[in-house]
Amino acid sequence: MTPSDAGTSEAHPRFAAALDALGLRELHGRIRRFPDATRTAAEAAAAIGCELSQICKSLVFAADGVPVLVLMDGASRVDVELVRRELGAGKVTRAGADVVREATGYAIGGVPPFGHRTATRVLADRSLLDHDVVWAAAGTPYTVFPMEPEGLIVQAGGILVDVRERAA
Repeated sequence: MTPSDAGTSEAHPRFAAALDALGLRELHGRIRRFPDATRTAAEAAAAIGCELSQICKSLVFAADGVPVLVLMDGASRVDVELVRRELGAGKVTRAGADVVREATGYAIGGVPPFGHRTATRVLADRSLLDHDVVWAAAGTPYTVFPMEPEGLIVQAGGILVDVRERAA
């Protein structure tokens, strides 16, 4: 494998195509693949050697039955009530694995922040801006990529919100 095609083989093909379509080809070479799964934020942070809060979790919820993506730092939990209020929804629940795969085209544990099968509304928690670089899934449970959070949020089409669960 040559250096030029090394990065393109690491990401999920749909995500690799999204990087190309978005003019982000340079990210191919920054994708890291691990032999063990990085499905959880803690697994990803341990594999990368970064702070847990530097992981960008891509979480899918159902707001009145419609999928919505929430981007959250790896050290925090989403406050579903704050998401409900932000969306003006009657009910917000965590989406099941089948809904996640149908909406995004990826399995839970590998959902990237953009490059999805369908367009969904995206909420990005402001806590992601606490870092110069965050790490997100590249379409598989074994791959991640680094990106500055502002650019990641823009590429995801996200709006900045405060939906982080606060300590009681």
